[in-house]
Amino acid sequence: MSKKTVVIGASENPERYAYRATVSLDRYNHPVVPVGLKEGHIQDIKILSVKDKPAIEGVDTVTMYVGPLHQPSWYDYILSLKPSRVIFNPGTENEEFYKMLKEKNIEHIEACTLVMLSVGNY
Repeated sequence: MSKKTVVIGASENPERYAYRATVSLDRYNHPVVPVGLKEGHIQDIKILSVKDKPAIEGVDTVTMYVGPLHQPSWYDYILSLKPSRVIFNPGTENEEFYKMLKEKNIEHIEACTLVMLSVGNY
């Protein structure tokens, strides 16, 4: 079953894990919407700018690639997407945000999106 996923912290840099996750999600046939600080492309997938607060319907999962110090400016936007779950990749763990998600009945998971995809438990 495909799960529409928003990648938070997307970048055109192929060295970044957000880039790799976007490519992998697409390869595993999950509709993927990368959102970053500025527009660009990951292969043929357009990166949307968070400055535009793009409305995205039907979001199942948000996967985080922004460190906890920079997450507060993203909170309202992520909550507005009404995801079923938020995956906190290594280095993005954030107790403050976990509490906010719990209040909205949004599941949070500390995991690696790339590993979850590769082992089939995404």
